[in-house]
Amino acid sequence: MNEQWMPSNKKELMSEIKKEWKLLIDLAESLTDKQMNKPDAGGWSPKDNLAHLAEWMNILLGYHMDKLPAHEVIGISKEQLPEWEVEVINPVLFDKNKNLTRKEMMTKLNQTYVKLEARLESMPYEDLLKPRRDDDPEKRPILLWVLGDTTEHFLEHRETIERELK
Repeated sequence: MNEQWMPSNKKELMSEIKKEWKLLIDLAESLTDKQMNKPDAGGWSPKDNLAHLAEWMNILLGYHMDKLPAHEVIGISKEQLPEWEVEVINPVLFDKNKNLTRKEMMTKLNQTYVKLEARLESMPYEDLLKPRRDDDPEKRPILLWVLGDTTEHFLEHRETIERELK
């Protein structure tokens, strides 16, 4: 198992996030409308992948950082999401965004990124090293979720989109 890369300071973190973001956005902007809307074997188009990233950045902000209830952040009832389950969340997010136009999705994606970037820039690096939840027996830092919903997620979905273009 590969060890997860961890930045040693805020400058390194933000540099990596911005690098992966730029690669993702450059790819998105290079796509034709036809390419942007073409579903892969799993039924997800590049537009769906990008909308998914916007939603997960929003989840990072609302659920992980602000500790709001997941169902509120996602915009569904508590009955639809009685507990944290990615297998339930991802299809809900897909359905929520599937009818967005390219322009609407890109606006949502960019606005969410700007909001997240500003939030991260305003936080001391030491706060990112604090446990995400007080009751976490492993005392995992919020930084793990920041990386998971930014650099790692941007890379994962960029590579997914690039594979489909080949």
